[in-house]
Amino acid sequence: MSNIFDRFDWIVDDGKALNARVSRERRQESRRVRRQGGMTMKTLLALALSLICGVSAASATQWPGGAKAAVVLTYDDALDSQLDHAVPVLDEAGFKGTFFLTGLKLAAIPRWRAVGAGGHELANHTLFHPCPASKFSTEPRYTSEAYTPAAMLREIEQQNVLLTALDGKPTHGFASPCGQTLAGGVDYIETLRAANLVTYARGVYTSPDDLRADVGRMDPMHIPSRGFDEAVTGAQLIAFAKEAQTGGGMAVYLFHGVGGDYLQVSDPAHRELVAWLAAHRDEVWVTTLQGALDWAKAHPDAKH
Repeated sequence: MSNIFDRFDWIVDDGKALNARVSRERRQESRRVRRQGGMTMKTLLALALSLICGVSAASATQWPGGAKAAVVLTYDDALDSQLDHAVPVLDEAGFKGTFFLTGLKLAAIPRWRAVGAGGHELANHTLFHPCPASKFSTEPRYTSEAYTPAAMLREIEQQNVLLTALDGKPTHGFASPCGQTLAGGVDYIETLRAANLVTYARGVYTSPDDLRADVGRMDPMHIPSRGFDEAVTGAQLIAFAKEAQTGGGMAVYLFHGVGGDYLQVSDPAHRELVAWLAAHRDEVWVTTLQGALDWAKAHPDAKH
């Protein structure tokens, strides 16, 4: 179990490192602008807002029904606690979630097929969940170091076949195992894009700008999300949705266990979040990740 927590710590640390890099790049851009002349007042004001307030250059998406934001609840690893606790709560509220499946158990296949038939999104998380050997204990042949990009794409393609057998859909989204896209030390994300095997790729980090971004202009192969530690409260989960509500963007939650298994959020905290979303459904649109991306693409911001 400690190795699983090590994997999550690595994902969180990687997100912090990315945030630090973004901040560093903003400081560098500010110095570059000061060295250059001829900048228009409009450009300077836009840069100032970006540096001081973190405002994204892209405007927020116009969500259906006048909603101020979209919320997407995603669940990784095809865990029993998701079937036992998450799905019933979502169904009771009339919400649909996105479940990234990997390592499916034979006994659970009828239940996952029913989840897909109920309108939830079933998505690709590979067959064997290959992660770096230093972050996740598994057989050496299933570590990401042992893969090539071609081997990773073949595995993703085979998982698509399994998903289609479950839900009958010809295409599926994807979430990279452990939030990283290296196979044998080579980044495979552009190869995956070119292969057209998946409709999007979800990552593991969300910046403040992401919560204000026009989702229709996001790179579908770099979709942000946010994970939470086991001590997270319902109020803290709700705060993430409120951030998106203020920014007008999309909040993508990343869950593993719900009231059980590993990297779990408690069942009460999860229920509190869903209850809040249900009470604010006129202001926050809860949908699947594919549903949010499809809507944003079909309804581009008229100002762009």
